[in-house]
Amino acid sequence: MGQQQLLLIVLGIMLIGIAIIVGISLFKTNAVEVKRNNIINDCINLATLAQQHYRKPGAIGGGSKSFDGSTGGAAVTWEIPSGLTINENGWYKIANISKDQLVIVGTGNEVVTGSDSVQVSVTITPHDYTTVVIH
Repeated sequence: MGQQQLLLIVLGIMLIGIAIIVGISLFKTNAVEVKRNNIINDCINLATLAQQHYRKPGAIGGGSKSFDGSTGGAAVTWEIPSGLTINENGWYKIANISKDQLVIVGTGNEVVTGSDSVQVSVTITPHDYTTVVIH
C-alpha cells in the first residue's frame, strides 16, 4: 500500500475512535439525566402521598393536619410506604419531619462521578412541594 492509503486508514480509525468516545459520553450523560428525572418523579409521588396523609382525619389513619402526628388523638406519623423506600431508581428516606413540613431525600443508584450518586431533596408543605437537585 502507498503512504497515502495508510494515512487514510489511520485517519479513519482515529475518527471512529473519537466517535465511539463521544457516543459513550453522551449515553452516560443521558442515563444520569433520566435517572435524575425518575427520582424526581418518585419524590413527587411520595409528596402527594404525604399531603394526602396530612389532610386525612386521624380516625381513618391520617395525620389530622400534621405530618408527624403531633395534633393528638388518633393522628399518626407519616412514613414512606415500605414498598416505595427502595425501587429500581434508588432509595428514599425521610430527612426531617415536623407538624407542617416534611423533607424526603431520594438517592439514585446511578453513579455520577466517583462515588457520588444522583440525589434529590423534596420539601413538602401542606399545600405544595419544592424539589432541589443535590447531585
